[in-house]
Amino acid sequence: MTATSAIHTGESNSFASGRLPKATPWWVLAACLAASTAVFALLGAGAPLDEFNIVGAVFFGVLAYAVVIVAVARLVEGQRKATDRFVTTLVSLAFVIALLPLISLVYTVITNGLPRFDLEFFTYSMRSIVGEGGGAIHAIVGTLLMTGTAALISIPIGLMASIYLVEYGRGRLARAITFFVDVMTGIPSIVAGLFAYAVFSALLGPGERLGLAGAMALAVLMIPVVVRSSEEMLRLVPNELREAAFALGVPKWLMIVKVVLPTSIAGITTGIMLSIARVIGETAPLLIAAGFTNNLNYDLTDGRMQSLPVFVYTSYVAQGTDAQAYLDRAWAGALTLILIVMLLNLVARLVARQFAPKLGR
Repeated sequence: MTATSAIHTGESNSFASGRLPKATPWWVLAACLAASTAVFALLGAGAPLDEFNIVGAVFFGVLAYAVVIVAVARLVEGQRKATDRFVTTLVSLAFVIALLPLISLVYTVITNGLPRFDLEFFTYSMRSIVGEGGGAIHAIVGTLLMTGTAALISIPIGLMASIYLVEYGRGRLARAITFFVDVMTGIPSIVAGLFAYAVFSALLGPGERLGLAGAMALAVLMIPVVVRSSEEMLRLVPNELREAAFALGVPKWLMIVKVVLPTSIAGITTGIMLSIARVIGETAPLLIAAGFTNNLNYDLTDGRMQSLPVFVYTSYVAQGTDAQAYLDRAWAGALTLILIVMLLNLVARLVARQFAPKLGR
């Protein structure tokens, strides 16, 4: 028997037994999405690609899938199985509706950012650029330096604070730390920028804006997120593992280093990446603390420093004679920021997988 005949025999057996083949829902979904996309493309014929209604195409495609799959299931599998598929489809539809804003956002940023997503954008700054051309290398470098410095400051402080709260903290001091961490979580980002600006103005004089001040503002925003996420991950470590380590005569600090942290490293890494993603797109604190410049600056302690969020903001609000060139650079900067966050999340997953405890022998 050939492979093709075996496939047809399997499909006919599925239909004969009153059960749809496993691949049928996926084929129906693909067909409905293709049909919905074709209809919306015909309705918007001649319109630019960035004006295509991707949200409507996905929504009505999934809605059509819900109707078709329930009808097919009722004919082949009966009323009971059709009802089960209907409820499953409703849950999937709710999931798709929740994703629609994200789909629309990503599609809009990609279609508008690709025109300036070129080599010049990643190799040139905006120094002496008025109209077309230029790039965002100064903003990319500033974002990486300030965010990296903020991570170096906040991750050790947040992680050690969470270890204290879980393993050592008791009484009023622990409750006070928890209270102030919760308060810091809700602090507006512009307040963190004003705090960093005030600190460096007191040390270096009024009006001084530095990349280091921007890193401090981001660190103030990162610390409570790192503390709360790491604390929850550490509390998920079973107490049996701690007791087993104590039974072997292991001191507490070594138990934390060798048992607690490796067991929770995956969740801690995810929380750290969430905190970085939380601050990497901040505009107000960096505009206040680090300022604005079109020059490339590698020194956090000398002069103003640009960041990608501020670059996108200024490109949008301060459009020159060629407004489209500024808008294209703003969209390309937003796309670059999204890709950096995506890359950080991929790195976090790889790190978590590499250092997670091995379950096998």
